[in-house]
Amino acid sequence: MKIFKGTAALFFLLVVLSSCTTVRVATDYDRDANFGEYNTFAFFKPGIDKAEISDLDKKRILRAIDAELASKGMVKNENPAILVSIFTKERERVNVYNNNFGWGWGWGWGWNPWWGGAYGSTVSTSTEGSLYIDLIDAQTKELVWQGVGSARLITSGNIDKKEERIREIVREILVNYPPGVASN
Repeated sequence: MKIFKGTAALFFLLVVLSSCTTVRVATDYDRDANFGEYNTFAFFKPGIDKAEISDLDKKRILRAIDAELASKGMVKNENPAILVSIFTKERERVNVYNNNFGWGWGWGWGWNPWWGGAYGSTVSTSTEGSLYIDLIDAQTKELVWQGVGSARLITSGNIDKKEERIREIVREILVNYPPGVASN
């Protein structure tokens, strides 16, 4: 019975910890766009200015996007083929973990109240953010690719962790850009 309790607690801990690092990503794109022609980019300032985050976080995001696109062979240029814009959403996420396992009839006859582990509920809150990266054809001004990543944010004062988290989110969003190219 002690082995079951230990295994269940370890499993619960692994699920909670792995959910902290997960970035949920979705992408969409225009099937008619020729992504082979998009080898230069610039940031679309009017769109970026509307993002409701601090200027410091905007800089962190833009540096991460710049690095990821450069790693894909794209070059920042004053006459770009693609314009990059971002916007963000933030929400408070409430997690309720009911850990009422363990109550019930035990082995043998009668009620066995000491069988089981933790009882009750655990409630935690975290801030979850979504980052949208839009790639816009510079000539037609039409959206040709969009990626969104949702993840828990680093809200503590640790700047290094915050910057690494932003790089991770941007990397996960852009991993499948351009469409149809296998990622590493």
